[in-house]
Amino acid sequence: MLSAKSLFQEILDDDESFALFCSIAAGGESQGGWENGRIAALVPDSERRLAPRITRHGADEDKHGRIFNALINKRGLDPVEVPPETDYTMLLERHGIGLSHDKLKGEERLTVQDIITYLAHSRVTEQRASEQMDLLRRHFADHPDIGRAVKMISNDEDNHLAYCHEELLRFARAGHGRAIQRTLRECALAEIRIYRDVSLAVMAHMGRILGWPRTRSALLAAGIQAVYAYERLAGWRRMVSLRMPERRDALGGPAAAAPEYA
Repeated sequence: MLSAKSLFQEILDDDESFALFCSIAAGGESQGGWENGRIAALVPDSERRLAPRITRHGADEDKHGRIFNALINKRGLDPVEVPPETDYTMLLERHGIGLSHDKLKGEERLTVQDIITYLAHSRVTEQRASEQMDLLRRHFADHPDIGRAVKMISNDEDNHLAYCHEELLRFARAGHGRAIQRTLRECALAEIRIYRDVSLAVMAHMGRILGWPRTRSALLAAGIQAVYAYERLAGWRRMVSLRMPERRDALGGPAAAAPEYA
């Protein structure tokens, strides 16, 4: 029976597909760590209170990248080159979602609108990350090899999402509500399209590695397209709503260490 659990189990059981999956994840997390680090360094003076939280966000992402690389090493494998069409973070940046790398590589202070753009982009992408890690946690929390990593990363992603909700609501109360909703909608509609394209590319690579028959690959592709159709119609709205989270000040302290992986 084709299910999310059986699909990931198949990827997990094969060394080549596992190395590709972890390499893709590690690359995206490491890139997110760099982006957050640069944003923290360029925060405008009026929002300096956010700098430690953005730094914590970046430190968590860096930690996740190390964890995925450690999982590869634990299997006696080497990281593999990430195919460009599977690079979610790079494709988002290329399509103008979030802050450009050219801006982040400079030394000019960001504006308040830049910070809102960063938070809106993060609110959308952290929704996706939280949902994906929750799926893995439900199916693999007790797995002897990846269970501990899945639980740690899932908890962090939930913290990141809570942080984005809380800070965006603060900016909304300060009079930026319309700009926030406009930016969230633009990010969400772009993200669901890029997520579909990346998902199709990843499944195509996995299918070649694992020798899936054409019928199975076609079925998976159809499922990905169906999810996109739903998200394009209505599902994107879950990515743009804002509510005060139960976890308040979720990134108010230092990043938790991961000595067993780092």
